Amino acid sequence: MIKFFLMVNKQGQTRLSRYYEHIEIHKRTMLEAEVIKNCLSRSKDQCSFIEYKDFKLVYRQYAALFVVVGINETENEMAVYELIHNFVEVLDKYFSRVIMFNLDRVHIILDEMVLNGCIVETNPSRILAPLFVLDKVAES
Repeated sequence: MIKFFLMVNKQGQTRLSRYYEHIEIHKRTMLEAEVIKNCLSRSKDQCSFIEYKDFKLVYRQYAALFVVVGINETENEMAVYELIHNFVEVLDKYFSRVIMFNLDRVHIILDEMVLNGCIVETNPSRILAPLFVLDKVAES
């Protein structure tokens, strides 16, 4: 099961966070700081899977953006690694450039892909269908 999903820039600033189990706000801040420090300090030659406390971290770097997913021990790391890539491909397909001004759309995309910590959809056209409907409604 996926515990959390983070998008972080190279400066260590969290750009998006979604938690699938309850964690208190002050603990989230500490957790994010530690997770970001662990991922940013690793070289590109090192493995993208990290065992951290009672869960695992799976991350991928895309230019200046890190996508970090916290999972429990039963989740398949490679499946989550591919989920991250699929997520970024869907973002790339939907947005031309600026993602950070459209965080509501990014949340919708993530919600279409992951529900209650479980991967439910990976087909880009099905993921983007609700957004295209919203865009048509907004245009009219």
